[in-house]
Amino acid sequence: MEESPTCLQVNWRYHTIPENEEDMTDDDKHARSQFEAWRDGRTGFPWIDAIMIQLKEEGWMHHLARHSVACFLTRGDLYISWVRGLEVFQERLIDHDWSLNAGNWLWLSSSYFFTAYYRVYSPISFGKKSDPEGLFIKKYIPMLKNFPAKYIYEPWKAPLTLQHAAGCRIGKDYPTPIVEHKTAMKECVEGIKMSYANGQYGIPPTNKIARPSKKRQREDSDEETKQ
Repeated sequence: MEESPTCLQVNWRYHTIPENEEDMTDDDKHARSQFEAWRDGRTGFPWIDAIMIQLKEEGWMHHLARHSVACFLTRGDLYISWVRGLEVFQERLIDHDWSLNAGNWLWLSSSYFFTAYYRVYSPISFGKKSDPEGLFIKKYIPMLKNFPAKYIYEPWKAPLTLQHAAGCRIGKDYPTPIVEHKTAMKECVEGIKMSYANGQYGIPPTNKIARPSKKRQREDSDEETKQ
């Protein structure tokens, strides 16, 4: 990939991890914290968290669920290197295939194959298309099981009286969102846009990346366009 003329070089956060804690910048530490929240299902976005919990517990998730969490980690919300996500999928997926995993992470991050970086999966509205009642969320995040459908994808918007009645206080029993989606999405889109404008190809070397599959995949989603 380092030599690929079509693999976009993006200034991802947390792409290279300093060996020593004292060498980490404040943003490195913040990115690490956000990555760990994503990995462990603690982002405060129930759709994303339920998917990551399912992955941890069962080693599998639907392909559109994989798209959602991959987009969230990279070009959608956190702007964290796809390499970090690749490593988590590699460790936890029972159907892991190295070439497909690496190729799909490059694709979903718009580093390779897919250039419509402004088409972002919403961590709020996308899941509603197939599960408006939030049954999937309630299965994997039982602390939210008493929230009505109106708030199940955005529980932080529920009135405190409802939170108390549901037995789950947002910010105490379940985390508040680690980013404001629309703001984060715009920042990510601008970052990718700048990378395309710079036109630098061939990713920075790292000893944890193998060459990606060149098999092209078809985008199969109902995405949220740039807001």
